[in-house]
Amino acid sequence: MFHLWFRWICIYPAYINNKKTLAEGRRVPRDKAVDNPTFQEIRDVLSAAGMKIGVENKLYPRERSKELLYRGRIRVQLKNDDGTPCNSTFPNRDSVMLYLCATIPKLKTRATKGGSSGDQSQQSGGGQAGGGGAKKKGKGKR
Repeated sequence: MFHLWFRWICIYPAYINNKKTLAEGRRVPRDKAVDNPTFQEIRDVLSAAGMKIGVENKLYPRERSKELLYRGRIRVQLKNDDGTPCNSTFPNRDSVMLYLCATIPKLKTRATKGGSSGDQSQQSGGGQAGGGGAKKKGKGKR
């Protein structure tokens, strides 16, 4: 007889984060891991794959930062009540995590994040390089 905890697994973003060490909770090889995944991305990928999921507002115990960015735990149903896999593509926990690592970098939100943040930093850096600070100092001395 399978118990509930055999059928459902938990996935924290730290499990597939390439910025984490094994001691900090990463569970996949670093070369396959994802750059700072979020629970929303994990949720989107697994729901698109047809998995039964649940989202919980939990913080990974090994996570040092208490920021909202690092919160979230995804529960995934791996097996039915009789112990058979819900989805033959994902027979175990590792197959789910490796699928996430392969799919999250391909998300459209990932493609737009990279381009827009680079543009913003260049624009803001150019605006600050002007002589705005020197003018204020000059006016203060008069």
